[in-house]
Amino acid sequence: MRGPFLSILWMSSCALLCTVLAGCAANAPTPRGEVKGAATTPAELAQSDMNRVATLAMHENLEGLFRLMDKLYRRNPAEWRKTSATSREHAAEQVRTAILQRQPWPPLQGRRDIAAMGFALAPEFTGDRVAAFIHATADMIITAHGGKIEFFLLDGMDAQHLYNAARNVESAVWLLAQRRNAQGQPLLLADEIGPQGRNLSFEREFGKIIARLDLLAALTTEKYRRAAISYVQGIVGGTFLQFLPVR
Repeated sequence: MRGPFLSILWMSSCALLCTVLAGCAANAPTPRGEVKGAATTPAELAQSDMNRVATLAMHENLEGLFRLMDKLYRRNPAEWRKTSATSREHAAEQVRTAILQRQPWPPLQGRRDIAAMGFALAPEFTGDRVAAFIHATADMIITAHGGKIEFFLLDGMDAQHLYNAARNVESAVWLLAQRRNAQGQPLLLADEIGPQGRNLSFEREFGKIIARLDLLAALTTEKYRRAAISYVQGIVGGTFLQFLPVR
């Protein structure tokens, strides 16, 4: 009797263990990607740690704006149809190229930086508002970084300009949500809270851009503050912390 009983007990235990493991697998966290570093390039030899941080932050901020452009075009397809573009992707690629090559955007009529942002969010603007808004915002952010997208040892940044850029993005988000056209409709459809659900993906993406700008402003300020402290420490150390002869 003991033999069959032990066999049944063993099979029952195995079945229970398999059920538990299956349950654990079902409740395991869903993979959401992983951190991947950029490939090393010879240009990095001319970059300090701070230069590299600024370059990566700029890259992520521009990619964030391009993601926002795609989202805005999806919610406002009438905007890209105002242009000669053959598709949403074609329209987005034209804006992306103009931003990365630092080309002016003709519908902004020569305006750059914050003047372009104001015009893009003005009710009287009749062109592709998505393209104008994204181009103007990117131009403002690049201007705040000294007009550069990549940074090297001889490049410097103004912490106050970076801080101001973050506040400009905050203002743009507010204007995007509040301003209406002559018919009382939003200039551009973005975040949505209604009976069908909540879509706050625009706010989250803008929030990331603002956070990166604020962090870079703080790091820039800290860089110069620590440089002064290190200088004083070098003087003090050279005077009072020398080794003494022992023979």
